[in-house]
Amino acid sequence: MAIHLSGVFSTKASISPPLLQHRRRPPLTVFATASAAPPPSSPPTIQIVGGNNASWYGNGNMNSSNATESFEEEYEWADLETDLYHWTKTLRPVQWYPGHIAKTERELKEQLKLMDVVIEVRDARIPMSTSHPQMDSWLGNRKRILVLNREDMISAADRNAWADYYGRQGIKVVFSNGQLGMGTMKLGRLAKSVAAGVNMKRRARGLLPRPVRAGIVGYPNVGKSSLINRLLKRRMCPAAPRPGVTRVLKWVRFGNDLELLDSPGIIPMRMSDQSAAIKLAICDDIGERSYDVTDVAGVLVQMLSKLPTANKNTLWERYKIDTDGRCGKTFVHKLAVQLFNGDDHQAAFRVLSDFRKGRLGMIALERPPVHSRST
Repeated sequence: MAIHLSGVFSTKASISPPLLQHRRRPPLTVFATASAAPPPSSPPTIQIVGGNNASWYGNGNMNSSNATESFEEEYEWADLETDLYHWTKTLRPVQWYPGHIAKTERELKEQLKLMDVVIEVRDARIPMSTSHPQMDSWLGNRKRILVLNREDMISAADRNAWADYYGRQGIKVVFSNGQLGMGTMKLGRLAKSVAAGVNMKRRARGLLPRPVRAGIVGYPNVGKSSLINRLLKRRMCPAAPRPGVTRVLKWVRFGNDLELLDSPGIIPMRMSDQSAAIKLAICDDIGERSYDVTDVAGVLVQMLSKLPTANKNTLWERYKIDTDGRCGKTFVHKLAVQLFNGDDHQAAFRVLSDFRKGRLGMIALERPPVHSRST
């Protein structure tokens, strides 16, 4: 059976770290030829009070062999980001900005004036891609806490890498699982402690203490409402595993000393970083109407074939189909012929669904930027 592919990438120059020669894998066949251009820079990170400084590797006793392996892995991640940038060049742009988000942004900026602390929730599989580029300017110097939700879907090595990355910036991170409630009580205690000075100032002015007000913000479907429901131990906010369920801002009370604001997901009006947009689509953090399912599944297959920390036999063990190490859409078509009477859309949806539900293993699609680890 002949399968039409629209093009092949040309070989790019490999990226080599200082004092280390890094061997690239051969480039994958993708959807069309793209001009060589540097990938867009990563979104800015946020600054959060607290946190302890950490060494590059978490301890000072790492031997040279482990250090070399770490360098190799870091630059493989950088190569993957470069490839992903080129893979997305010829795909239909991923754009999603429903009307309720514009209204939410306006209302959220007003509610920010009432907040003592802001809790930003991100997807632990893609912390950089679920960082809103305007969040820093909106929040200014307001106290903030970073939550990486869905910690059960990434490995311990992934968690350690992000904890080290944010720890070296003085950022305190809470890893959580909103579905099972892990990390929620720690989050509640941290929110109260971060904003403890609010009532101290009120007492100094002769005012009675009031509950700490914490706003929970983040991209669609990263688990904001689920975290609140777990904190409250009852279903107070609508939650479902798809973007766009929460449509209005809602304050809820947690005990006598904490109030939480549940907000709809916010996302940039225009997604200029299409590498990040594709990862949002893979992780179901953006509306399904914004992307072509077959294209996104094809990119996921190609990422799984190159991820430094992924089991290279994951797809074979799940589907008993060889990836050929080349083209993701070819794999999706093979799966369609084998299981879905040639329906590529159903096959693509199966691959994405298996990844989103953890059936392909604990897989993160991002690691901290290489240039930030050496600072």
